[in-house]
Amino acid sequence: MKYSKIILFVFLTLPFFVVSQEKVKDTTAVKLERAAFENAWIIDNPTNVLYSKNTMEIQFAHRFGLINGGTSDLAGIWGASNIRIGVSYAVHDRLTLGFGTSKFDVLQDFNWKVALLRQTRGNEMPVSVSYYGNFTINADNKQQFATDQDRYSFFHQIIIAKRFSPKFSMQIAPSISHYNAVDPRLRNDKFAIAVSGRYKVSPQTAILIDISQPFTHHLFPDEDPGIVGFYPEPGYGLGVEFRTSSHAFQLIFSNYQGIVPQSNYMYNENDFFYGDFLIGFNITRLYNF
Repeated sequence: MKYSKIILFVFLTLPFFVVSQEKVKDTTAVKLERAAFENAWIIDNPTNVLYSKNTMEIQFAHRFGLINGGTSDLAGIWGASNIRIGVSYAVHDRLTLGFGTSKFDVLQDFNWKVALLRQTRGNEMPVSVSYYGNFTINADNKQQFATDQDRYSFFHQIIIAKRFSPKFSMQIAPSISHYNAVDPRLRNDKFAIAVSGRYKVSPQTAILIDISQPFTHHLFPDEDPGIVGFYPEPGYGLGVEFRTSSHAFQLIFSNYQGIVPQSNYMYNENDFFYGDFLIGFNITRLYNF
């Protein structure tokens, strides 16, 4: 718990430090590099993308059931599916606020993204750094929770992205997930890191890859040995993105069925290499005001 508080403090204070550093650089005439990605999400993780002020983004994410769901299922299409509908609004070029609702666990997430550092064309700033966070409420039946606080979970992620060329971009994103209440075999906090990349094969089409690796073992070493602990399975995602000036469509293959990030990092038990993967898609539409 001590280390969790330290990490959380760093996440919350870093924006003030890096923004103050960039103000010094802004006094000189520098040109910002184009965004490393063209969508606010890359498969299962947020990207560094923030849209210009007064841009509204409508988000629709869908995850079918597992492909190996059985002979009575059609590659997961007839299985239990997860859906999220969300909206975000750029109140500033550096700040976006959003809200979404998901089918699984009846999750209501309030989220935000802040641009801390932005990559420049002259390499004065070689990378972009953004902070993404959310506060999520499980709105399931109240009988499942001892207190209202037990419904709450949180997610914090620092996104370090670079546009290497007009065709190739990558990002690395360490994160911490926190649940106020978990069952005895779990820890409340989960540390993880994600590595994502995009390669454009045409002006409107790109190949996507997204790998998420949790680190913390769930079972406490000194706890009752009769409690079975486990490592959440890492996430692997492959996809193709089709993009226009105001639309983006991502067709993906992933072993993550959750859509709110902390639900994947904390609870995923699907092993990609044993066939536990699914088909999904992300659709976004932009409106400028």
